Amino acid sequence: MRKKLLLLILGLLGAVAAPAAPLERDLGQGLTYFRVHVLPEDLPVVGSVRGQAVILDVRYVPGDARLGAGLALWLRAHANPRSPVFLLANSATSPALLSPFSAADSIAGLVILGPASPDFAADVSLPVSAADDRRAYEALERGVSVKALLSDAPDKVRNDEARLDKDHLSDADEPPTDTDRPADHRPPQLIDAVLQRAVQLHRGLLALKRL
Repeated sequence: MRKKLLLLILGLLGAVAAPAAPLERDLGQGLTYFRVHVLPEDLPVVGSVRGQAVILDVRYVPGDARLGAGLALWLRAHANPRSPVFLLANSATSPALLSPFSAADSIAGLVILGPASPDFAADVSLPVSAADDRRAYEALERGVSVKALLSDAPDKVRNDEARLDKDHLSDADEPPTDTDRPADHRPPQLIDAVLQRAVQLHRGLLALKRL
């Protein structure tokens, strides 16, 4: 009985300590999102994404020089101008993981994106606070859809398809002014600005027929 109890406790501790499973999302048009929690286990198999554009999210990932070298090898095996890798990182990403990419011989097809910060250099820096970046990052872990985190345009009523004939409008039928509308107290929509920009870059390259 005591042995079974000990095994149960060890099993529960193992479940708590186990790292989160990697996240993968199909973003359409040949773009796939991968979130890394642990290196190198969470890196996608190179052959499974060959010829595809990839977003690799290494925000908040710890690591040393050895793991950084392994990440660099993966990127060199996959990234190229026709199948780019958009690497999402921030100041909380281990510097050892990013140091191989600060050299002059940067990897063709690799674009590093992240919040602007004095202690973090990215190819594309975004004016996002560390707190907002963290909130957006954690939202996906909580089950918020990628689509919701990418869209910052609220639903808009389309008036162009149902225009009213001005000749039949009376003063009483005029739409209310801004001062007549109730104030919108909803909190601003949570957007993952770093991920959003990576998707925008990919779509732009597609539009330019660069991919």
